[in-house]
Amino acid sequence: MLLLSFPKSIGLIGSVLALRLIATTGVMATELKQGNPDQAKSVYEFVVNDIKGNPISMEKYRGHPLIIVNVASKCGYTEKHYAELNALYDEYAESKGLRILAFPCDQFSVGGATPDEFQACLKAHNVKFDVFGTVKVNGDDAHPLWKYLKKQQDGTLIDTIKWDYTKFIVDKNGKPVDRFAPTTDPLKMIEDLKKYM
Repeated sequence: MLLLSFPKSIGLIGSVLALRLIATTGVMATELKQGNPDQAKSVYEFVVNDIKGNPISMEKYRGHPLIIVNVASKCGYTEKHYAELNALYDEYAESKGLRILAFPCDQFSVGGATPDEFQACLKAHNVKFDVFGTVKVNGDDAHPLWKYLKKQQDGTLIDTIKWDYTKFIVDKNGKPVDRFAPTTDPLKMIEDLKKYM
């Protein structure tokens, strides 16, 4: 009896292992396509989706100082952050080449927005900078770009993104050089930002 059930258990174990390998390979292939946070030397090695789902190479931003930020439409920080990020963009986009890259994220308790609701939020706040598709910023399925940002500039105590509007400054060589908490207003970043313009 044991001998008869042995091949079946090997078959079941083999099937489970094969399914895990396929799933893992799919995640690895997606991560490699989007960029590898463990091997990347700069943000230029990543691919992100724009707000319409089209893939965009971060190479597009080569030579520009960047602010990369996770954003939301329903957060207590939304009003002030969008206003101040717009002000930074108005002041430094043309004169210093600043680019602001905003990534909607619905991992926090304020709740997500449908794509239409998010578009309405952007329009209501007259957002002028680049906004991308919704990403996860924490966990195993966080976008590789965000894994890379956290690896390069870890947070206080832990590297996890703690809330919406965590901001990273990236220099003109594509290297993350500073990180700011959601409680830091964008206009308070100016002196630090100027070092990389």
